[in-house]
Amino acid sequence: MKTLKPSFEAIEPSFGSSFRYAKYVQNANNMAHLWHYHPEVEMVYVNGGAGKRQIGSHVSYYTEGDLILIGSNLPHCGFTDTNTGNKNETVIQMMPDFLGDDFLNLKEIVGIKALFDKAKGGIAFGMETKLAVGKRIEMMDEQGPFNKLLTLIGVLKELESTNDYKILNAAGFSMEMQVQDNDRINMVFNYVKDHFQNQISLEAVAEMASMTVPSFCRYFKKITKKTFTRFVNEYRVVHASKLLAEKPISIANISFESGFNNFSHFNKIFKEFTGKSASQYRHELKSVIK
Repeated sequence: MKTLKPSFEAIEPSFGSSFRYAKYVQNANNMAHLWHYHPEVEMVYVNGGAGKRQIGSHVSYYTEGDLILIGSNLPHCGFTDTNTGNKNETVIQMMPDFLGDDFLNLKEIVGIKALFDKAKGGIAFGMETKLAVGKRIEMMDEQGPFNKLLTLIGVLKELESTNDYKILNAAGFSMEMQVQDNDRINMVFNYVKDHFQNQISLEAVAEMASMTVPSFCRYFKKITKKTFTRFVNEYRVVHASKLLAEKPISIANISFESGFNNFSHFNKIFKEFTGKSASQYRHELKSVIK
C-alpha cells in the first residue's frame, strides 16, 4: 500500500520583496489539489465562493470566501477548485522571521510574533475580519514593494488584535515533530485524502505505519487529538457537505460518494458532526448550488 508524502514547496519571494505575493483568478492556483508544506507562514484570502479546506488534521467546508493563516511546515491542501465559484484567490507566503528577529521583538510588533505562533495550528478568520482586510490584501497587487510591505504589516497587526477567529487544529497539535513521525502521520493523512471514498481498513493503515493497531490508535490520537475513525468520518462528512452545496444529486448518492456504505449511518454521523440533517444543511446552503 504505497502513497505519496506531502510535497515540499520551494518558495521564492516576489521580485524586490522579502515575501511572496500571488493573486489568482478564480481557480487558477495549481497548488489547489496538492498536499504540501513549506517553512513559510501562509496567508490565503479567497474572495467569495465555497469549498473544502484541509489543514493538518483539520478538515472543514467554508462558504462566502475564506481567510486563513497557516503556520510554518503545517501541511495543507489548496482551497479552490473548478466548483468553488470564487472571484479571486490571494496567497501571501513569508518566513516567520522575514521582518528580522529584532523587528519582531519591538513592542509595537511583538503581537505578530505571537500570531505566527498561534498559526501553527492553522487559523480561520470570521466574516467581520474578512471584510475588514480582504480588499487591502487584494489591493497589494497594485502596490510597489515598499507599500506592499507596509500594507502586509498593517494586515498582520489587525489579525493579531482580532477576536474573530478560530484555531483549526486541537491545542498541542503540531507537525514540527521528529522526521520519522512527520513522515508517518503525513503518509496517513495523504492516504485518507486519496482513499476516503473507499473502505479504509484500520489494520491496513496501522501496517502501513509499521505499527500494531492499538499502538497506531494511541499514536494517532496523541498527535492529532482525535481518533483515527473520527478523522476519517470527519473527512467524509466535509466532502458530503461540499457535494450537498455544489451538486444537485440525491442525498443517498452523496452519502455513497463520500465513502459511507450505509445511508442511515451517514445520516447519524452527519448530524453528529454538523448538528443538522443533510437535507436541512442542503436547504440552508441552496444559494451556492450551481
